[in-house]
Amino acid sequence: MERFSIREVVEQAVRTERLGYEFYMTIAKKFEKHDGLKKLFETLASKELVHEKTFLELEGMLGDEEPEKWEEVSEYMRAIVESEFFLGRNKSLPSLEHVKTVEDAVHYAMGFEKDTLLHFYGLRDAVKEKDMVDEVINEERSHIMWLAKFKDSFLK
Repeated sequence: MERFSIREVVEQAVRTERLGYEFYMTIAKKFEKHDGLKKLFETLASKELVHEKTFLELEGMLGDEEPEKWEEVSEYMRAIVESEFFLGRNKSLPSLEHVKTVEDAVHYAMGFEKDTLLHFYGLRDAVKEKDMVDEVINEERSHIMWLAKFKDSFLK
């Protein structure tokens, strides 16, 4: 199994945020007639750009040395990247043809956010700049809560 370097893991985080932005903007456009959903996904898209910037800053702070216990962390990161929802390195935004309803969109977004959160927890364990990653983790958790509230209020 190929091991990731810490730099590759952070690059995946940057790419994931960029693809998250594209995903949310695509969904916002697809459901533009549903004001609540469109606004939610546009807000989530804007947050993804802020996270991308944070990870770019983190990438600039990295040295060349692998963190302690990196082999175990690298294996965990590989498992996350190969998951159904994750949009990591060497992957692109899925076609989203399977997203036909508001419920589909919210379900897929929640899966994406959960897998992204797992990835960032692994990244947090590997870097010294835990405060930066914690900030993004807290935002990602709020995304899951927003999506759950939306689901509860609009999909009943």
